[in-house]
Amino acid sequence: MEKKLIKRKKGALFARLEFLGEFMKRKLLSLTLAILMTFLIAACDKPQEKHSESFEAMDTYMQLTVYGDKAAVQKIRDRVCELDKLLSSTDPDSDIYALNKNGSATVDESTAEALIKSVQLSRSTGGALDITVYPIVEEWGFINKDYKIPDSAALSKLLETVDSSAIGIKNTSVVLNKGGKVGLGAVAKGFAADEAIDILEDSDSKGAILNLGGTVVAYGSKNGDSWKIGIADPENSADYMGYFTCKDKVIATSGSYERYFKGEDGKTYSHIIDPKTGRPVDNGIRSVTIICDSGFRADGLSTALFVMGREKAEEYHRLHNNFDYVILTDDNKAYVTKGSEKSFSVAKGHDYAVKVVE
Repeated sequence: MEKKLIKRKKGALFARLEFLGEFMKRKLLSLTLAILMTFLIAACDKPQEKHSESFEAMDTYMQLTVYGDKAAVQKIRDRVCELDKLLSSTDPDSDIYALNKNGSATVDESTAEALIKSVQLSRSTGGALDITVYPIVEEWGFINKDYKIPDSAALSKLLETVDSSAIGIKNTSVVLNKGGKVGLGAVAKGFAADEAIDILEDSDSKGAILNLGGTVVAYGSKNGDSWKIGIADPENSADYMGYFTCKDKVIATSGSYERYFKGEDGKTYSHIIDPKTGRPVDNGIRSVTIICDSGFRADGLSTALFVMGREKAEEYHRLHNNFDYVILTDDNKAYVTKGSEKSFSVAKGHDYAVKVVE
């Protein structure tokens, strides 16, 4: 009996040892996998390499900074320059130049898309943004920098052609039914911003900051951190009056301080023209900054809301609550929509009174 019991105990002991052996193997395998996963996660969290490039396009200075995929920088630059050649109003080889010269043209698909979106945004904003105001912008001298104050008769004649709803677009065939000309200066950089985002989404980059001449793409994050985007001080555009912290947003600003001239009458005339009057906007607004997911909308709305004026801009925002804004007025107030209140801050040394817009 004792021998059998001892044998049984020895058998049980070996079984337990074998079980412990399997258990230890599994534990060792789990530990190895855990170490491997930790290594892989650490590798993924490794800060991405920074790649930058600067160039001129769309009549402005642009700067691209991409974290991760170096090839994305060149792809974005190439695409922006390609769009510049298509959408420029002054390049004799562009689609828009041909359209303005002949009154009709067969254009590239991208040009047709930009025109269609412009017409839609014009309708949405009640004509506050209208790409057919271009001849009037030209008449004031903001295209060739030969500034002048047009006479009322000249403006009245040009105003007859201002109507983006009269642009006929069928596939890639475009007709200016009321004559006149179009200019995409208010939306071209935003259109390019959306194209750049598409390139980034197809790349291995986790973050990028693209400054397309006042239209800024804050893509992803800066190695995990939010981007800090400055809003220019109208009194000194080299300085910032405030900042936004954000991820995956496009920020676009239109300001009366960007391009202007002083007439012989001593008044200052801005390049932002009201399509209804044909005259530079003078409504107490210094700048409008739009924050949203779409580059095209951000760029176009920054001009449209400037033209609308502060109160109508508030009304428009209540009806189309898919963006945020900061409106700076000439009495040193910053009107900030509630959705961007927490991400916006006034810079030190600036005394803007912040007013939250519901």
